[in-house]
Amino acid sequence: MFVIKNYVTTCGTVACALAIGYLMQNGPNAQHKGATIQHASVTNESSVIPGLESVVLTSSSPADTESSVTSPANRTLRAKPTDPQQQVDCNLSARAVAAPQAAARLTLKAPCKPSQNVELHHSGMTFTARTDEDGRIDLTIPVLSEYAIFLISFEDNAGTVATTHVPDFAAYNRVALQWRGNTELQLHALEFGASYGEAGHVWANPKAEGVGNVVHLGIAGSTSAHNVELYTFPAGQTDQNGEIALTVEAEVTEANCGRKLSVQSLEIRADRRLRSRDLTLPMPDCSADQNFLVLNNLFEDLKIAAK
Repeated sequence: MFVIKNYVTTCGTVACALAIGYLMQNGPNAQHKGATIQHASVTNESSVIPGLESVVLTSSSPADTESSVTSPANRTLRAKPTDPQQQVDCNLSARAVAAPQAAARLTLKAPCKPSQNVELHHSGMTFTARTDEDGRIDLTIPVLSEYAIFLISFEDNAGTVATTHVPDFAAYNRVALQWRGNTELQLHALEFGASYGEAGHVWANPKAEGVGNVVHLGIAGSTSAHNVELYTFPAGQTDQNGEIALTVEAEVTEANCGRKLSVQSLEIRADRRLRSRDLTLPMPDCSADQNFLVLNNLFEDLKIAAK
């Protein structure tokens, strides 16, 4: 039923190569009641090498472990309509700093790009964000590498880069599911034998209770936006032993029924190697009486040993 490609990458090779070359050149919803569920499985794995979309970068300021980078993309100064004498500096700037739970806080300033979509790339992960009315973004992003590099690209190919060191990266296990388009996917974790709706059932719901947590990044409901959900577990800080079951739910809608969905999994486990798999998922026919499709073995269970 599924076509899968499996591969291993250590730290987002393509993203790192792009960002490092740039810097060298320029300077230092839970399962619903009454829903009909179809269970699916995953088979047929083969090896490939991943790729990332390119970003046009034009300049940077010196970068340290916590970096702030400015790009003169769209450098033309724009006059405010109410006062021709005042002008707006259209430089792009981004800054990344380490945050708790193996994450990075990323801030972007793009004064001449208010309310615009922007793609963020990090170690094979891609998601879409949107600037506010002042052209700003402020996000906390679970990272997939200790030395995190973020490539930031607007629709007109203007872009910039930010990096930071995340010292507690090795203390956390992390799995992610990413996709593109108007499809609602949900990553669920059942910690240490928990059932749906119980404490230990963790998903992207503020009321969920568990040791780990699930974060959603992207723009839901968009036909073109990239979305990702990430589950994080503090494996290096727990006194519990056991397994965490990971499942994925896909809501069957008029927008995706009878179509094939392309999704990708990303995993950081005890060996700290970043693994990724591509999956083509045929959705049920539009005439089928189904509300959710459940994937029980897209991810292997996480095995946790007390420290």
